[in-house]
Order: sequence, then C-alpha cells, then structure tokens
Amino acid sequence: MSELIFLKLGGSLITDKTREATPRPDVLSRLAGEIAQARAARPDLRLLLGHGSGSFGHVAGRRYGTRAGVRDARGWHGFAETAAAAARLNRLVTDALLAANVPAWSLQPSASARCRDGELRELDVRPISEALAQGLVPLVYGDVALDDVRGGTIISTEEIFAWLAPRLHPARIILLGVVDGVYSSDPLRDPAAQRWPRLTPADVAQLGGALGGSHGVDVTGGMLTKVRAMAALVESLPGLQVRLASGEVAGRLAQMLTDPSCNAGTILAVQD
Repeated sequence: MSELIFLKLGGSLITDKTREATPRPDVLSRLAGEIAQARAARPDLRLLLGHGSGSFGHVAGRRYGTRAGVRDARGWHGFAETAAAAARLNRLVTDALLAANVPAWSLQPSASARCRDGELRELDVRPISEALAQGLVPLVYGDVALDDVRGGTIISTEEIFAWLAPRLHPARIILLGVVDGVYSSDPLRDPAAQRWPRLTPADVAQLGGALGGSHGVDVTGGMLTKVRAMAALVESLPGLQVRLASGEVAGRLAQMLTDPSCNAGTILAVQD
C-alpha cells in the first residue's frame, strides 16, 4: 500500500498568533502549492491534513476557558464561538488547497468526537478511511468536543492524529510550525540555541525545561505538549517517524513530502 503521511500546518505558521483572527494568506497559498507539487511528483502518496487554530480558535478558547470545561450558559456560548472561529480558519485552509488543485475534504472533528476529562475517547474514522481510498485529501483541525466530565473541551490536531495513527497506520507524521524543530532553548530568543536533529522518546523524557510553550496564544499547550504527545505516540507505534520542522522556507514542505531522508527539522523516532 502507498505511503500515508499525516501533515499538520501549525497555527503559528498559517496565522499571526499575536493578532486575533489574522491569517497569513500568502503562506497558506504557498503551502497548498507545495502539497500539490508533492502529489504530482508522487501520485501514490496518501495524505491526511490537519491544521491548528492559531489566532482564531485559540483566542476564543482562552477568552472563555473552553479547554478546562463548560459549565454555564456563558461557557456554552464560548464553546460555540470557539467552534465557529476554528471553522472560519478551516474554510480558508480548504479554499487555499482547492485553489491549488488539492482535493481537500474538510471533516469537522466535533461532529463525532467525544472526550472524557480532556482525553479523546471517540472519533469516527470511517469517513477519513473512505476519503483516502477515493484519492481525496481529508482535512481535520483543532476543534471543540463534548466531554463526559467537563461538558465541553478543546481537542488539538495532535490529539486527533494520536487517535487516528493506530487506526490508519501512517508511516510518517510531519508537524510544521515557524521553528525548525526542537531546540536546546527558544531559538527565537536565544541565537545560541542548538537544534536536535534526532530524538528518541527517552531523550524527550530528559529534556524537561528545555522545551517552552508557544509564541502567541495556545490553549492546548505549545511545543512542550506537542513533543511529549508525539514521543508517547512513536513509543507505542515503533515504526512511526515524526518530524517537527519549519514551513517558513519555500520548497521545504514539498521536499519533506517527497524525500523522507531530507534533514530538515527534528526527527522523533524510537531508534536514534
């Protein structure tokens, strides 16, 4: 069977996370074009796309504290507002992909997701499997979800990927942001920061405070949460490789999709 790749376009990459509801249309258009280029170069490539909420859903989610739970009328209003903000960004991403001739089909996670105390417990995989079988590019995104304990919460794209990975068995996961991988300290503030080209889950357990949060608003935890979640995933699925890299360099995404051996970013895998 052809290679399946999960690709996330990070909210920090496709939006300005310091300004509410501010997309980066030029970046979106370029990334969509690179995805189209990779699919043309590798017609057998199967892609599941996801994207973060950036300055759309994260800002609304923080305003109402949606991630922590929904317990009153104001909270449910915020739940709906957060969902609407995430969906607005998703529309922009979908349109950019379709304009680049990528057959993206947006699938709203909250339509079938169910959580228990912040942990994703249910999500319908069948539409995604069928989309991949028909040559479509299914597109998911960080969204709200009903929660048996909290009432409502927010699920990140990484949490959705972690749910789908053992069911769809991707060979690779690529997480694109503005920073080119995992560094010894914040490279946007520390010019002496060193990038780790490769990490194992055991390495991640030793990093501790070296990993920071996120630039701008991020209600789902930033870099530290992402790396730890991906480390746990590759430990449970030893054949899986996760790459954290920057999408700011033109042509880099197309290279990563077509050449698994390219040296961009940081590779996270069981064996170093």
